[in-house]
Amino acid sequence: MREYSSDVVVIGGGPAGLAAASSCLEAGAGRVLLVEKEAELGGILPQCIHTGFGLLELKEDLTGPEFAEVLEERALNLGAQFLMNSYASRLWLDEGGVVVECVSPRGIEVVHGKCLIYAAGCRERIPSEVGIVGDRPSGVFTAGTAQTLMDLYGLLPGERVVVVGSGDVGLIMSRRFAVEGAKVVAVVEMMKHPGGLTRNVVQCLEDYGIPLLLSHTVLEVRGKSRVKSVMVCELDENLTPIGGTEREIECDTVIVATGLLPEVGLLEKAGAEVDRSTGGPVVNEFLETSLRGVFACGNVLVVNDLVDYAVEQGRLCARSAKSLLDGTLQRPEAWRRSAAGEGVRFVVPQLFSGAEDVTFYARVKKPKRNCRLSLREVPMDIKLPIVRPAEMLRISVKRDYLSKVERLTLEVVE
Repeated sequence: MREYSSDVVVIGGGPAGLAAASSCLEAGAGRVLLVEKEAELGGILPQCIHTGFGLLELKEDLTGPEFAEVLEERALNLGAQFLMNSYASRLWLDEGGVVVECVSPRGIEVVHGKCLIYAAGCRERIPSEVGIVGDRPSGVFTAGTAQTLMDLYGLLPGERVVVVGSGDVGLIMSRRFAVEGAKVVAVVEMMKHPGGLTRNVVQCLEDYGIPLLLSHTVLEVRGKSRVKSVMVCELDENLTPIGGTEREIECDTVIVATGLLPEVGLLEKAGAEVDRSTGGPVVNEFLETSLRGVFACGNVLVVNDLVDYAVEQGRLCARSAKSLLDGTLQRPEAWRRSAAGEGVRFVVPQLFSGAEDVTFYARVKKPKRNCRLSLREVPMDIKLPIVRPAEMLRISVKRDYLSKVERLTLEVVE
């Protein structure tokens, strides 16, 4: 068994974890050790060869690999230490801070830290989790697996493709297949509206003539050794299949892009409180979980639509970790709560003190036009021409407002 110690331990070498590591070092938070389960840094970025990264952070339009290189070089140049090919399997608190047990080709590794920044990212929903039934032939992939095959290994998984789900990952993969010469015969979405950003609907589907079937679902996958077809049907207002609308679509590949789930299992096993509306941990304004000295950022906190938000959250965790190490992190005797009101699905962070300015992240339940983002308890109203579930709402609220309320409710009203 090998043992390591550090002032700050970061779990996850994606954009949030790399930003947290470099920001800790820039702030003078002491030694930083980043634990990464893969052999390479960057998380999902190296296989995202499309542009759209770094727009807020760097004011540049970079590909995923380019943005990953910037973040990695920054952390390396500042002196971050890395423990690669090391899978964090257990964590717990002790008198000195946090202990992380890892499994690697080198054996069991135990990492001791005064505090922990958890940036383990998210995972894809698999077919069985979204009710896709039928045969189990080859040719059914999650979007991330297909992206890995194409962008890292140069393999085309299929030639006639049905994509299930119209989130940004599904939209981008639809375009990726089209660019490589495959025929994307349909993108199937159960909601009445697309799940991804408008720019991706236009650039990935409309520009390539790819059909988007809204209010539809895949009932069944058919095929023996290889996918032959899928059965789809229309859905009513209650997302119930409408009898008589079934039809068969021939294809040799099904790409499941039905959403992401925060990789929160390790935190939950350690006793952290989890918010079922986000799938991530409950955090306060410092992005500290219910485990003292354990902070969360990036897609393990809440699935972000912009990687720049994950970087922003990593930087906030770094500032919080520095304050904790300095002994200046001021927690109140009782936290005040934020809440999702009319038209809003969730709000993060869930807890605030009233003594600090706070940036809140939220998502709406359905698209609306000419509406207002309202903070019910304070005189703050923001006019919005349009809101969509795919686009994160980000709002900064001054402590002058927050200090006057015991609860803050975000709502979207006409």
